[in-house]
Amino acid sequence: MPAPAKSVLPVVLLGCGGVGRYLLRHIVSCRPLHANQGVAIRVVGVADSSSLLVADDVHSSGLDDALLTHLCAAKSAGFPLSSLLGQGHCQLFQNPEARSRVIDAATTLGRTTGLVLVDCSATYDTVNLLKDAVDHGCCVVLANKKPLTGAYEDFQKLVSNFRRIRFESTVGAGLPVIASVTRIIASGDPVSRVVGSLSGTLGYVMSELEDGKRFSEVVKTAKSLGYTEPDPRDDLGGMDVARKALILARLLGQQISMDNINVESLYPSELGPDAVSTEDFLESGLVQLDRSMEERAKAASSRGNVLRYVCEIGSAGCQVGLKEVPKDSALGRLRGSDNVVEIYSRCYESSPLVIQGAGAGNDTTAAGVLADVIDLQDLFQKTA
Repeated sequence: MPAPAKSVLPVVLLGCGGVGRYLLRHIVSCRPLHANQGVAIRVVGVADSSSLLVADDVHSSGLDDALLTHLCAAKSAGFPLSSLLGQGHCQLFQNPEARSRVIDAATTLGRTTGLVLVDCSATYDTVNLLKDAVDHGCCVVLANKKPLTGAYEDFQKLVSNFRRIRFESTVGAGLPVIASVTRIIASGDPVSRVVGSLSGTLGYVMSELEDGKRFSEVVKTAKSLGYTEPDPRDDLGGMDVARKALILARLLGQQISMDNINVESLYPSELGPDAVSTEDFLESGLVQLDRSMEERAKAASSRGNVLRYVCEIGSAGCQVGLKEVPKDSALGRLRGSDNVVEIYSRCYESSPLVIQGAGAGNDTTAAGVLADVIDLQDLFQKTA
């Protein structure tokens, strides 16, 4: 009896940091599951910030699972991609030749078997590469928010063929926020407002503050738990939430840029990275914020509310910052590092669609990226 037909998805991965490495591990570990679903993911190239490791023959083979596993271990230990030469049938290209080789693969595979370009980096530098890949008929999957939050023209270009792009993991990691918003819009039900707590770090900080703990202590605890960036101001400044809000706003049809978003930072400019070192901020800067945060939390509590750091997208524009919400609301009940999103529309006006769950972490984000890749399978050729 002949083997059932399967969709073969050639993939080039940009970025093999935490999310990228988890993605490769998921691809390897899910081989039996995907085989039962009639899908085969063929990783034909992996790039970091300086080079590209690519299979000898992108037409018929990929980097084998042993090499991918070794790659994850090597990158975790701080070794460059060049250390993997000799481990399998692969070639290494350094920048700027690496970029041209990705375009070569996009040209070769984009209009024939197809190619998925997956961006798990954290840079704006991939934008032109992604746009070139779109021009060559490739699919694009993004965990990297920055290509969608730069110039509006770039966003428009990348999402122009909505069938071939997936970016669920740019907002809420593995949570189906993008899918839910797009499904509601596609049904003819206009989305009027989206309100969300989209930072696991700030969700944790606000829920702990609600219990009467000091802001400085909570932030330090969050850092010790690995919730924050090495410099917590990268979280406290709100720019990561603002990027997610901008993606949602643009998805709703707002032709805005980051300059149009009012972002409230939880620290003043005199305690910013240009003025104070990370160490000094942690040791003496944070405590300066305790009193004002305590007063705001108590004022909210006196009105039966709690503080949450949220993005709010509606007809009046887009705001990001602290907001009082009812204690018994979905946002008010938020605890720990979960994300919560409320979507309001004609059908969900009095009772919004609520999406809640783990919205951060390399593992969760990578799982969301893999789901996006698999979701593209119907666009690829079936082979025996």
